[in-house]
Amino acid sequence: MDHKGILLESGTNELEIVEFEVANNKFGINVIKVKEIIQPMPVTFIPHAHPHVEGIIQLRGEVLPVVDMLQVLGIPTTERSPQHKYIVAEFNKQRVVFHVDNVTQIHRISWNQIEKPSDMYHGGASQVIGVIKQAEDMILLLDFERIMVDINPDSGIRVEAVRKLGERERSEKRIVVAEDSPLLRKLLFETLSEAGYVNTEFYENGRDVLTYLENLVAEGKDVTKEVQLVVTDIEMPQMDGHHLTKQIKANPQLQQLPVIIFSSLITDDLRHKGDEVGAEDQISKPEIAELILRIDQLIL
Repeated sequence: MDHKGILLESGTNELEIVEFEVANNKFGINVIKVKEIIQPMPVTFIPHAHPHVEGIIQLRGEVLPVVDMLQVLGIPTTERSPQHKYIVAEFNKQRVVFHVDNVTQIHRISWNQIEKPSDMYHGGASQVIGVIKQAEDMILLLDFERIMVDINPDSGIRVEAVRKLGERERSEKRIVVAEDSPLLRKLLFETLSEAGYVNTEFYENGRDVLTYLENLVAEGKDVTKEVQLVVTDIEMPQMDGHHLTKQIKANPQLQQLPVIIFSSLITDDLRHKGDEVGAEDQISKPEIAELILRIDQLIL
């Protein structure tokens, strides 16, 4: 897919999603994750593979795993739609193919139109991170990072990577983290604590972080004494990490606060977006050791 011309201005709090179907249910994936959409091709079976993995294909010389979204979503196996497609995606420094029943259209929306799933129907193991209401339908935005970590736990954030940094002193310096995934909030808490950063505060989206920081300003407090650094994901309902960073850097009382964007969407092609909004650094998940070392440099 050609991303040129898509969201040329960074920090607009907008995204474009590819809508796809699995068993007549509508789901979405961020356009930025999608490299191309192709017709299905023969799959090579891999013995003892994870049950969500159909096998592998060779695409222009590259061997890629094919993930069956029917299995991922726990939908009983049905006859495939004649329109079934492969979505070739790239994030977390990996490429993967998602097998879906159909790819229908692209929507351009604001993050504040995406609702957080209710705990009543969400559940701790759900892959849904957002709900987009249409006229008479709903599109569920999926947590593809979690889907891949469930298949291959080594592809996620690991405490072991921090332990390799050696013994570290405890730090009372406060770090504020914006991350919508409950799984990743837990992993970040564990890894930051292991690294000695025990004074961390977590929020589910960028809007809540910005409200917290603006309230500190309204109370007449020196924000840089209350908070030493912000770590933010990019994809979050209500307000994304690029827009959060842009708002922080546009506020004279907040602009000295260092911001690190920690996201699966950090690639050479997209790094300019974080640069444009003024982030001090951008680190790709799951490079947690690199994140810790950069935090060390920015808040000494």
